[in-house]
Amino acid sequence: MKTPVYLDYNATTPVDRRVLETMLPYFSEKFGNASSRAHSFGWIAEDAVQTARQQVANLINCLDQEIVFTSGATEAINLALKGVWDNYQIKGKHIITAKTEHKAVLDTCSALEKKGAEITYLDVDREGIIDLDGLKKALNAQTILVAIMYANNETGALQPISEIANLVHANNSILFCDATQAVGKINIDVQDEHIDMMCLSAHKFYGPKGVGALFVRRKDPRVSLFPQIDGGGHERGLRSGTLNVSGIVGLGKASEVAKLEMWENAAKISGLRTGLEQLLCELPDVFINGSTKNRLYTTTNICFQGIRSEELIKSIPNIAVALGSACTSAIAEPSHVLKAMGLSNEDSYSSIRFSLGKDTTESEIKETIEQFTAIVKEIRNK
Repeated sequence: MKTPVYLDYNATTPVDRRVLETMLPYFSEKFGNASSRAHSFGWIAEDAVQTARQQVANLINCLDQEIVFTSGATEAINLALKGVWDNYQIKGKHIITAKTEHKAVLDTCSALEKKGAEITYLDVDREGIIDLDGLKKALNAQTILVAIMYANNETGALQPISEIANLVHANNSILFCDATQAVGKINIDVQDEHIDMMCLSAHKFYGPKGVGALFVRRKDPRVSLFPQIDGGGHERGLRSGTLNVSGIVGLGKASEVAKLEMWENAAKISGLRTGLEQLLCELPDVFINGSTKNRLYTTTNICFQGIRSEELIKSIPNIAVALGSACTSAIAEPSHVLKAMGLSNEDSYSSIRFSLGKDTTESEIKETIEQFTAIVKEIRNK
């Protein structure tokens, strides 16, 4: 069997060696609880958490006090959406999101609907981008929150966040951004782009699994959230529970590394993706889903028309790619993202997500092109 090729970096990434080395002491020698303020073991852990908080804040250009550590993006999404709902119902019960959001957002919105929230689900165009006029029409005096993701996890589509923010703030509403796929890969400045809340997850950019963060703006406007977890008042009362010190240290180091190497990674990975797309799309009835301009450089979603993607993937077990989101891959349904973009069920079932990372090599891309080309021709000649 040939050496496995990993092209599913949107699902998760390997922990960077430098990140792992930074984390290791906090499992053994520096094992203190960051909330233990009476001795040096706790002080060392607390200092490490504060350093990581500053590293994350530097990555997205916010105050370190605006970072709330969580177990990952899904928890951060729940805290953001449910926390706003619980605190702002006096203003209104209307929330706006998009049909192509991650299931963590859509399922949370569904849960809030059962509590009385009125949710508007915006359509997207063939490229996966929302219509700004549609957003403007949907906003009203009762709108307390707009939740639009920065980059789509299945297609890489990038939303016009700054323009969205202008509309949202003109309506005196709050903008939440799921930036899980974008943070660490492209430059995000929450000040310049006027984002009020934003989530991220360490394992999407070479940090450990099980740790993430929520940015919550403290002024202009100040966002106030109702805590969703009680018990100790950690993270300034917003997220109780003993802090995952080693994981947080890893998130901080991953943030530092990402900020230093972002442009270098972008140049390398975008070139590899272009080569992959160009040669695969030379095959008949093969095309890219979504925008080829406004998207992450790590991601391409390709439709092999007339061939079930499951059949393709099973025929090439040594190449790790995805049918869609890792969080919904067990569901035997067409991608809700591709369907919202106007693809038929048949084309949705024939689409594969390739997501590249900083460890992807030219030889891996060459191997992928050769194997996919051969199996597509074989299946179509049956």
